[in-house]
Amino acid sequence: MTTTWKIDPTHSEIQFKVKHLMITTITGYFHSFRLDLQTDDDDFTKASKIVFSADVDSISTNNEQRDGHLKSVDFFDVEQHSSITFKGSKYEQSGQDYMLHGDLTIKGITKSITVDVDYGGIVIDPYNQTKAGFSVMGKISRKEFGLTWNGVTETGNIVVSDEIKFSCEIQLIKES
Repeated sequence: MTTTWKIDPTHSEIQFKVKHLMITTITGYFHSFRLDLQTDDDDFTKASKIVFSADVDSISTNNEQRDGHLKSVDFFDVEQHSSITFKGSKYEQSGQDYMLHGDLTIKGITKSITVDVDYGGIVIDPYNQTKAGFSVMGKISRKEFGLTWNGVTETGNIVVSDEIKFSCEIQLIKES
């Protein structure tokens, strides 16, 4: 039996971290995102559909000027590329560890990636909704996705690192 799951946006978050001047880490979030998932019963390793998207215009690093720069053609080019998407192809368990494989598309460039997943389990909440929880972690090279802008300080330090780390706290709601 096919089971459909939707993300619970009030109990989920999409976060990324990037080094600035190679001495500190800046944290950012996407506040608007969507995940559609279909499984065989409640077995996530038999997922037939995993489609995630984040609205680039919802990016926030708690600095309006920096957020505007990230939305510009120097980085995400939100006018031409309004969303980041991930289409999962395989969710697998190896011992106690889980991995999710799929295609990530940023700024029109698609690359296959693998992310680590901590599966928190399934519970019934106080409102009798069936919920599932996951923590997803990974890292990418931003330059591989066309996010190549960079500056160099007078002393030769790189302004923004190439490596982007991301972590997602995902709570799903089972649809009736």
